[in-house]
Amino acid sequence: MTAFRAIPLQVHGALEVLAAPLLLVAPFVLGFTAAAGAISFAIGVLLVGLALSLNSEGDRGSLPLSAHAGFDYILAATLILTGLLVGIATQDQAATIFMVGFGSAHLALTTSTRFTRPHGA
Repeated sequence: MTAFRAIPLQVHGALEVLAAPLLLVAPFVLGFTAAAGAISFAIGVLLVGLALSLNSEGDRGSLPLSAHAGFDYILAATLILTGLLVGIATQDQAATIFMVGFGSAHLALTTSTRFTRPHGA
């Protein structure tokens, strides 16, 4: 284990489950434009599904860990990129700051996670 991969997989999944509703609620609380709200809501739903794939029944998750990690990186990059595009296209500063910030935080979480299952789990 290195200092850069210090977050266990279970903590990663729990943080995703706790953070995903922020993407669902933010458009209403922060007053995003319709396009930014739809994007935030859609990515929030995807993140909930991705997080719950870690906790499926049986010895393995319903998604291989390498695929989960890949989807996490894609989701973070998508949030950052769409946040920037929304800011350029609509001048919606709240949506831009939130989406780029959330995407950056998710990228940091993904980069810091050990994508291995404990032995015997």
